[in-house]
Amino acid sequence: MLAKALNINQDRIAVTELFGAIPSSAKTSEYVRMLKAIEENAHIRAMVIDIDCPGGGASASEYLYRAVAKVKAKKPVVAFVRGTGASGGYMVGCAATKVLAAPMAIVGSIGVISMRPMLQELLTKVGVRMEVTKSGRLKDMFSNFREPTDEERVKEQALLDSFYDRFVEIVSEARGMAPERVRALATGEIYTAGQAKENGLIDSLGDLDDAIDLAQSLAGLSERKVTYARPRRGLRDRLLANTAASFAGAIAHSVEGRLLERRVEYR
Repeated sequence: MLAKALNINQDRIAVTELFGAIPSSAKTSEYVRMLKAIEENAHIRAMVIDIDCPGGGASASEYLYRAVAKVKAKKPVVAFVRGTGASGGYMVGCAATKVLAAPMAIVGSIGVISMRPMLQELLTKVGVRMEVTKSGRLKDMFSNFREPTDEERVKEQALLDSFYDRFVEIVSEARGMAPERVRALATGEIYTAGQAKENGLIDSLGDLDDAIDLAQSLAGLSERKVTYARPRRGLRDRLLANTAASFAGAIAHSVEGRLLERRVEYR
């Protein structure tokens, strides 16, 4: 837990995990607070971030990327892709000093996607009509209840292109590659770890022990001491842990936060 990481009094390597989709804003903030604590703890001399992540929201992905980059500014960071380091998950890994991946891992999926369900036909079938009052011509341009106009499609594509350009910029700077080379790889496709290494998207192949050993070497530590750090769980999460209510809450969050909204994601 994070409290343990804060109370250490010997030089150590912090190992943290980024498993699953990059979470909501609240949970991302908890993760960033943990990274800040690692950044500021003088006894944590290096960090390994263990990644198995398909990506997530565009803004949340860059938020985590920037938090990891701040840690790297003060101490070595090694990213290890154990299974999937795709899209936003790969972006977070780009903030590290070095990136390793397990030989059977997949890496890449550099791109942006925007999705929303269109409900107008369903509502018509059940006899429901949506009435919208707005000020500002484009205020409801991401509505689920009508088809977008040609103007809205053009503006949405421009928005996605700006996110894509930012992703390319991050990879270009992190991997020391020309933007044109990154764009050639940034088709949205995924690569095997071996292909990712050949294309310069990662540094080497290995496992978590190799990542920890590399972090130890980069930090100049004579002993291999490790502490595992995880974000603090909020009161609600602690109360609902291991209960049916926790499962129901996860479903409710997924439905409320993802089913109807327009999503712009690095995924």
